[in-house]
Amino acid sequence: MPGHRYTGRFAPSPTGLLHAGSVVAALASWLDTRAAGPTARWLVRIEDVDHTRCRPEWARANLQQLAALGLLPDVVPQWQSQRQSLYQGALQQLQQQGACYPCACSRKDIEAALAALGRRRTRHGELVYPGTCRLGNGGRAPLATRFRVTAANTAPCITHWIDRRLGAQQQDVAQDVGDFVLQRADGSFSYQLAVVVDDAAQGVTHVVRGADLADNTARQILLQQALALPTPRYLHTPLVVNAAGEKLSKQTGAQPVDTTQPLHALESAAQVLGLGPARAALPEALAGWVAQWRELYNPQP
Repeated sequence: MPGHRYTGRFAPSPTGLLHAGSVVAALASWLDTRAAGPTARWLVRIEDVDHTRCRPEWARANLQQLAALGLLPDVVPQWQSQRQSLYQGALQQLQQQGACYPCACSRKDIEAALAALGRRRTRHGELVYPGTCRLGNGGRAPLATRFRVTAANTAPCITHWIDRRLGAQQQDVAQDVGDFVLQRADGSFSYQLAVVVDDAAQGVTHVVRGADLADNTARQILLQQALALPTPRYLHTPLVVNAAGEKLSKQTGAQPVDTTQPLHALESAAQVLGLGPARAALPEALAGWVAQWRELYNPQP
């Protein structure tokens, strides 16, 4: 929200109900905003840009869960599916700058190209794009539009930033990711482009989210620089893991959080964040955690 000293946001993807990991991220973002003082604003943005997996009924359920937990946004939530024209405008700007190009490579093509280069994808690792279509796609039908990370994939593209919890961070996006997708063949926009455009349009100054998204930060900073948009301050929270040590997610069988006992759900999230136990009813518990958070992270513009 432009004009405010601090604007934070929680941006769930409505592919199911919120689980314990989602609540950790939501609580941390809410606490960081409230700790910043009375002029700070907390937004909720429904990230339903992936229309194949996201459903409006899940989005409505997510908002109901947040309300039951006492985590209420300061303005009406926005939905990415209603903001497509903004993403199209940003893409056109990048096209005019020559910062992106059409790519005709399928996933199988990319894997074959990497194999030919002697580069194997690690389990759960990025499928690093080798730049096959940078100089043209041979007249093949485009399957995506990709961001041109550097003038040549051999050139370093090390992006630095400071995470408020993790400290100094860096990533060579060309080496670790390659040219990444902005728009797919079906017209849908990527998470990377949509989140950058939305954060700027909504005046987001501080991004607090799970550590699983830290790897996206360098790509988003590159897009912010290319589009001449401000870079928010970032804080990536600890992850909730299952018994096997895997990140808790819908894919790993995470169960929906029980919002009929909001204090219990929030106390579990607060423990993951390194905060003390609740010693009172929900409003007092939230106020106590805000004070603890301010001591830990002192959120400032």
